[in-house]
This record gives sequence, structure tokens and C-alpha cells, in this order.
Amino acid sequence: MQTLAQVALGGAIGAVARFLVVSGATRFLGAHFPIGTLLVNVIGSLAMGVLAAFLLGPKGTAPIAPFLLTGLLGGFTTFSAFSLDVIRLLEAGRLGSAALYVVGSVVLSILACGMGLWLVRGGLA
Repeated sequence: MQTLAQVALGGAIGAVARFLVVSGATRFLGAHFPIGTLLVNVIGSLAMGVLAAFLLGPKGTAPIAPFLLTGLLGGFTTFSAFSLDVIRLLEAGRLGSAALYVVGSVVLSILACGMGLWLVRGGLA
């Protein structure tokens, strides 16, 4: 139960941080390009790499990892978790799996988003 509380608290903080970064970037740089989302994804992925290097090791997972990795960074951007998954596949020498995961995640997610929009906007009518 304590782990769930850590993830929930971290997720709330990360989601608020994402909102602030995206809305701030839009306010100051305009809405012509999703620079805020790009910033969140890159910053979150960098933070995931740095924190994972410290918190996930051969001696086990640090107790704060659920709060920081799954909660905070998961709320900030799920792209960071995706990035770590890809790196882990590459480090394990599973290049084909990594490539399939990258292409599958991006293409299937875009198709699924489009399908959801299509369904709600009258695709079933």
C-alpha cells in the first residue's frame, strides 16, 4: 500500500509539472508547434536515464524508485518509461525487439489515437 501511495503522489506532482511546462512553453513560445510536449519528453527521458542509473542496480531497486520513476516521471511523461524500455532492450542485445517496440509503439499509438477520434466523431454512425 505504501508503494501505491508513493506512485500516486509522484504521479500527481509529475502531472502538475507537465501541465506547467507545456502551458508555459505555449504561453511564451506559441502554439504553432508542440514544443512543450517535446520538452517534457526529452527532459523526462533524460531524468529517467539519470535516475534509473542510480536507483536500479544489481543490488536491487532503491525504495524511492516507485515514487520517482513510475510516479513522478510517469506523471510527467510516459515517454520516459518507453525510452528506458528501449534502452534496456538494446543493452540486452535485443536490437530487433527494440526496433519492433519503437516502431510498434509509435505507429500503433498514433493509429489507436486516430481510431479513437474516428469512433467518437461518428465513425460508427
